[in-house]
Amino acid sequence: MVKNCMKRNVIFIDEKATIREAAERIVKYHIGLLPVLNQEGILIGTVSINDLLTLEMPSFFSLVSDLDFVMDFGAVESERPSAGEIDRPITEIMQPANPIEEDSGMIRAYGLMLKHQLHDLPVVKEDGKLVGVVSQVDIGTAILTEWKKIGFPSA
Repeated sequence: MVKNCMKRNVIFIDEKATIREAAERIVKYHIGLLPVLNQEGILIGTVSINDLLTLEMPSFFSLVSDLDFVMDFGAVESERPSAGEIDRPITEIMQPANPIEEDSGMIRAYGLMLKHQLHDLPVVKEDGKLVGVVSQVDIGTAILTEWKKIGFPSA
């Protein structure tokens, strides 16, 4: 089950926070996913490092199908979002939560991650309260640990 391999000490942010506060928290704790909770502690969304970095990406990125040929983006490389842009509410850029319940199986969790192209999933109780975060690495190592039962070859 997911609850057996998830991280329980989860860094999160309140729905009233700003984009700036989310960026500060992601940098401080060196994390890629920040669950957004309402006043009751219910998961209402997530902000990932990709959501924040998208604010810095030029708008033409979505129009170009192949970036492999671009060797240098010139002045775009040093542009940063404005103070006004990062002081907006976090709710303006947060994504819908894709949580999994703590009693769910690891294969189901991993399948959801693959389907939705996620690296991490928030883990909730039945009432929607956040209890952890599970990553692809958490699930993968938990599954591979089970392989010990069939015997790993000696090194």
